[in-house]
Amino acid sequence: MAAAALLEMRGITKRFSGVTVLEDVSVSLMEGEILSLVGENGAGKSTLMRILSGSHPYGSFDGEIRVRNAPRSFHTPKDAHEVGIRMIYQELSLHQDLSIAENIFLGRLQQKKKWLANWSGMHGSTAGLLERVGLKQSPQTVLRTLNAGQQQLVAIAKALAHDPRILVLDEPSAALTEEETNRLLELLKSLKAHGISCIYISHKLKEVYSVSDRITVLRDGRVVAQREASSYPSQQLVEDMIGRKIENMYPKLSVPIGAEVLRAEHFTVQHPQAHAKNVVTDAGFTVRRGEILGIAGLVGSGRSEFVNAVFGAQEHDGRGKVFVEGRPVDIRGPRDAIRAGIGLVTEDRKANGFIRTLDVAQNVSLASLRAVSSHAVIVRSKEEALAQRFMSSLKIKAPGLRAEILALSGGNQQKVVLSKWLATQLKVLILDEPTRGVDVGAKVDIYGLMAELARQGVGIVMISSELPELLAMCDRFITLAEGRIVDEFAKSDASAGRIMSAATGVHKERKTA
Repeated sequence: MAAAALLEMRGITKRFSGVTVLEDVSVSLMEGEILSLVGENGAGKSTLMRILSGSHPYGSFDGEIRVRNAPRSFHTPKDAHEVGIRMIYQELSLHQDLSIAENIFLGRLQQKKKWLANWSGMHGSTAGLLERVGLKQSPQTVLRTLNAGQQQLVAIAKALAHDPRILVLDEPSAALTEEETNRLLELLKSLKAHGISCIYISHKLKEVYSVSDRITVLRDGRVVAQREASSYPSQQLVEDMIGRKIENMYPKLSVPIGAEVLRAEHFTVQHPQAHAKNVVTDAGFTVRRGEILGIAGLVGSGRSEFVNAVFGAQEHDGRGKVFVEGRPVDIRGPRDAIRAGIGLVTEDRKANGFIRTLDVAQNVSLASLRAVSSHAVIVRSKEEALAQRFMSSLKIKAPGLRAEILALSGGNQQKVVLSKWLATQLKVLILDEPTRGVDVGAKVDIYGLMAELARQGVGIVMISSELPELLAMCDRFITLAEGRIVDEFAKSDASAGRIMSAATGVHKERKTA
C-alpha cells in the first residue's frame, strides 16, 4: 500500500508585477519521506517554499495547499506553524548575542510566575533538544561562539522544540564543512525515522542523492521531473535542471603551460584575535600562464587568508613578496594588485564581492573605473557598454543593466563579480570557492570560463572545498594544513585520498611536484 500524502501543493501559480515565477506547480510530500527540491537559481524553489511557509499569504497566488488531505489557507507563518510546518533558511534568523536556550525559547518563555522566567526548565528542555541533534554544548552558550555548523544545529533544535511534522531546509549546508554536512544528513535521516518528513533544497547533488527518497526538479517556474532518487541518473538530473545536454561537466582543455606569471613567497599572517598565533606561516606558490593551480585544505587551514594577503586585502608580517612575470611588485592593498593584473573573486560575494547599493553595470565597472570615466567623471554610456558586453558573453540573466544586484540569483551575481575582473587587464585570477551557492548550470558556465581564460594564457589560482571540481579543473595542487603548505603535486599524482590525508595531518612531509 502506498504511503499517504502528508502534504500536497496543487496547481500553484505565482506572479510578481505581471511576471510569472511559478506556473501550475504541483508537489507532494509523503509521510516519513525526504523530498529534495532542486533547480537552478531563479527556478522558483524559494518562492514555492515561501508560499508553503505563509510568507507569501493565501490569496497572493493561485492553487491550493492540502495537509493530510485537508485544504489549508496560510495567511502568515504562524498559520503554517500551527499545522506543523517549520522552515529553516540558509541565512539563519538567530540572535548572536543570546544564549542557545534564549534563542530556542525567544518569544515563548516558560514562566514560574507571572513575571519570573523558568530558566531551569528551559535549560533542561534545551539540553534535551541539543542531545537530540547531537550538539554537545551548554544551553547557556552564547550563539556567536559557535561555528556555522553548530548554529545550523541550533536552528534545527529550535524547530524541533515546536514538534514539527514537516521540516523545510533551504540550502542548509552552504556554509558547512564536509564533516558538518555529513552529520546534518545523518540527523535528517534520524528525524525521518522518528516520523518527521523533510523538504530539502540544495545545489549539491551528492547530498541530494545521499538523503533523498524522491527528487522534484523545477525549471523556469515549472515542474519538469519527479522521480525516485534511486532510479534517477545524475547526468539526466543535471540536464533536467538546466534544460540542455551537458557533454562535459568540467571542460578543462589541455592548453600549453607557459612561463611563470605569479610567484608569492614567505607569507605569514597573524591570527586576528590571537596575535601569538599564525593562520598562515611562511607559505608561497607559483602559477604559470595557462595553468590552473588548486589550493586544497580544510576550512580553517588558512587558504582564504593566504590569497587575501597576496592580493593585499589582508595584513601580513611584511616578509611576503610577490613577483609578476618575474618582476617584484609592491602590493600594499588591492589597488596595487589590480594594477599588477591580479584579480580576486572572494569566498563571500555578498560580503566583499560586490556592493549591494550599486546596480549591475556599476558593479561590473568597479575595478576598471578609469576605462569608463572622462576627467574623473563616470560616463554612463561607457559603463553600460562595458556591462552589456559581459551580460552577453557570460549570459547574465538580469532585468536590465541598471537592475539591483540583489535582484539577481546567486549564480548571476557571481557572473557579475567575474565580469568585474574580466574587464581589467587580467594576468592572474584568484578564485576562492567560485561555485559556492550557485546552481549546476552556472557552475558549468564558470568552469567553461576558467578553461577559456587558461587558453588565453591567464594564470588561475583556485580554492575549492569541492574535491571533484578541484581535481577535474586543476593542473597542479598545493595542500594547506594549519596554515602551512604540507604537500605539492602534479595532476598525474592527484587523488582525493592524497589531498585529504595531507589536509588532515596524516601526511606531513611536503613533496614538491
